[in-house]
Amino acid sequence: MSAPWQPLLDWWFGPGGTAAEVAASRTALWFGKQDRQDEQAREQFGAWVEQALAGQLQDWQGEPEGWLATLLLLDQLPRMIFRDTPNAFAGDPLARTLALHGLNEGWDQQLRPIQRLFAYLVLEHAEDLTLQNQAVQRFQVLLEQVATSEHELFAGYLDYAERHQRVIARFGRFPHRNQILGRTSSAEESAFLLEPGSRF
Repeated sequence: MSAPWQPLLDWWFGPGGTAAEVAASRTALWFGKQDRQDEQAREQFGAWVEQALAGQLQDWQGEPEGWLATLLLLDQLPRMIFRDTPNAFAGDPLARTLALHGLNEGWDQQLRPIQRLFAYLVLEHAEDLTLQNQAVQRFQVLLEQVATSEHELFAGYLDYAERHQRVIARFGRFPHRNQILGRTSSAEESAFLLEPGSRF
């Protein structure tokens, strides 16, 4: 009998293969912005997202894959289901607490490298320089641990983490979230948002 969270992991990571193969088949799902994918996430996993946001699914969180699945429900799927609304970030505080707990337990080390990406992205999403620094450190270690054939892929993930870190070091927050969250942008932030790549 498969674990209750397995349908989510199957949808998110696909049938398996190397990290490069998984990324090739799933990057559009992970980082794309398509209404069809957002609706699919809502239909298939919206109820689980609501449960996770309510602090439920505790029984999922006692082992690495269940921990990872809960992180996806708190950190990744709300960004799809509630895209361009404040609720897109509603799960972030719970996700950070859960991520740090699992990292302290070493659960990330029991996951495949491509899965570990989504534990570290929780830290990368934080408007907190200490957590950003930790995200970069985690991605640096991950890059050192993967096969040489996968260095280019994981170097890209590290680069992305470093870009997030620089924004938080400069502004203390992500300016591209200001409009969604009803925050007033400073003149410097407004100028930054005109630059290519400022909105990730």
